[in-house]
Amino acid sequence: MTHDPAVLPPGLPVPEDDGAAAHLPGLPVPSVALPATGGGTVDLAERSRGRRVVLFAYPRTGRPGQDPLPGWDDIPGARGCTPEACSFRDLAPEFAERGAEVYGLSTQSAADQQEAATRLRLPYALLSDAGSAFAIPLRLPTFTAGGLRLLRRLTLLVHDGTIQRVLYPVFPPDRAAADALRALDS
Repeated sequence: MTHDPAVLPPGLPVPEDDGAAAHLPGLPVPSVALPATGGGTVDLAERSRGRRVVLFAYPRTGRPGQDPLPGWDDIPGARGCTPEACSFRDLAPEFAERGAEVYGLSTQSAADQQEAATRLRLPYALLSDAGSAFAIPLRLPTFTAGGLRLLRRLTLLVHDGTIQRVLYPVFPPDRAAADALRALDS
């Protein structure tokens, strides 16, 4: 049975704050060149110098017509990467008005990221951390599904190379962008 990754099914388990992101505020982001959709690389430490960056991390985007990983809907916080990415797409002008650059981050390959960015018409870059060069130094929260080590959903507000605020856990994922905007404004 195939699914539509843009639709959140009812009754998804709600993730609880397990404290796995409590250490992040105040940490410097690592200077790592991450492959970006649209070509080239992005170094978030450099991009955040003198400006605000909103980085949303997510497990993996699905593709229409392809089944999710076994048990995906039973993992708290796993389902909803496409609705989350679209929420940031739809509110991109509001982030720009606040002088914030938006990026998405997952451990998916650059090719998978490019497919999603093109299909979803994203106005911001998705970054591939397939080797976890960004996630490991920060000890970003992860989980394993289908033999893959994936990022837990969270949002980092970064300024001048330092994590200023963390939104974790993020639920429901389709409200992630609105929640990030409220955090930027507070």
